[in-house]
Amino acid sequence: MVRTYLLTALLGIVPVSELRGAIPFAYFNGVPLWLSAVIGVLSNALVPFLGFVFLATLHRLLDKWGVYHRFFEKTVERARNKVGDKVRKYGLLGLMLFVAIPLPITGAWTGTIGAWILGLDRKKSILFILLGVLIAGIIVTTVVYTGAGIASLFTKEVNIQ
Repeated sequence: MVRTYLLTALLGIVPVSELRGAIPFAYFNGVPLWLSAVIGVLSNALVPFLGFVFLATLHRLLDKWGVYHRFFEKTVERARNKVGDKVRKYGLLGLMLFVAIPLPITGAWTGTIGAWILGLDRKKSILFILLGVLIAGIIVTTVVYTGAGIASLFTKEVNIQ
């Protein structure tokens, strides 16, 4: 079970999956839904801190490497396009809403990169990204709960003795 907890935390941090992957993974591997949500949200809440530290340190070193630079520029452009409009229109609330929508190419990583690109205040950005993570956690948990309930309508538990 410890392995499942660790994998859940890792999925919560990884940009590709974040909460969309962490919470369902834990739940469908036997972790109670409330604990799946807690592990997923807490691990995803680390992202803005890790992201800003990375952007202030390692990014500067890696940016000299051509492959990294090209990859990062594409990522930056995508984040600028996705986050910029919402932040210009709604301010930090737009950043929170962007992070809160658990769809591909939204989430804490893109929100953090977007806040960094747009030069937003780091402390305020972290607060609004964390609020977005919490909302996304509630949405994903609700979808998993509802989806598991709907699945039970179409399946039958069989006890073989």
